[in-house]
Amino acid sequence: MLSRTAENLYWMGRYMERAECTARLIEMGHRMAMVPGSWSDDEWRSVAAASGSADLFDKDAAITDAAILRTLMLDLDNPSSIRSCLRQARANGRAVRNALTRDMWETLNEGWRRLDEVDVAGAQRDLRTLLDWIKGRAIMFRGAASTSMLREDRYDFLLLGAHVERADMMLRLLDVKYYVLLPETEVVGGGRDYHQWTSLLHATSALRAFHHVYRGDYSPWKIADFLILNRAFPRSVAFCYDQIGHFLDRLARGYGQRHVCHFTASEMIARLGDLEMGEIFQQGLHDFITGTIATTRRLNAEIYRAYHF
Repeated sequence: MLSRTAENLYWMGRYMERAECTARLIEMGHRMAMVPGSWSDDEWRSVAAASGSADLFDKDAAITDAAILRTLMLDLDNPSSIRSCLRQARANGRAVRNALTRDMWETLNEGWRRLDEVDVAGAQRDLRTLLDWIKGRAIMFRGAASTSMLREDRYDFLLLGAHVERADMMLRLLDVKYYVLLPETEVVGGGRDYHQWTSLLHATSALRAFHHVYRGDYSPWKIADFLILNRAFPRSVAFCYDQIGHFLDRLARGYGQRHVCHFTASEMIARLGDLEMGEIFQQGLHDFITGTIATTRRLNAEIYRAYHF
């Protein structure tokens, strides 16, 4: 496969996943801002920080929900906004149209301009509907890929990009919780703390799956354990890295060569397999998250070099 085709597929997977995860991030921030006694500026600032967009907001001015929606959902000048991600995913798909199935292309193409017709006031008014629509587009795209695409290198690059992005964004969602609690540790274990942790489960569509594993025990360390180390939940960091390793191994077998990225992924998979949640909390959840985000960024750069993106 041409490296340009591989890169387009890889980034198509990343952009669709990023659009969905940013929608989940906004949903989580909105839930947290609704908690009695919360400071919405703190909640939205944490969303901006976790999304990697903190530098797009004035440090001395309050961040409102309108500013978040303008920047993270609608702003075409922000390459990580949902609107930009959907546009870029479609542009990548258009560049490799022959590599996509009809169902995949129709999912990318249908309704892609919907956010062009939405302003900030409209986004505030119809927030839940818009977030559900964004998540639905990503789910439909994954479904189309899963049911219609040959299991060859095109599929491997698409799903590799999606899981690299999902691992990164899950870590960022977890970091929202850290940023929110950082200024006021006395709320740990209180009602607001409980609501914030369960908001994280809602935002990742994990509430029912978590309840199946842990029943009614919504303690922070068990929620963190589920979202980081549970290898059966498809949004956990451990599951994502298992999938990254799987698709990199398939590419290694197909192309007959292993690269640095393969060893980085293997080391991370082994590390996640050896860790326990108590150890992560003891060492510092935030330190673990930022360190793993740095490893994921390094892995992305190594994939670039290995496959000549």
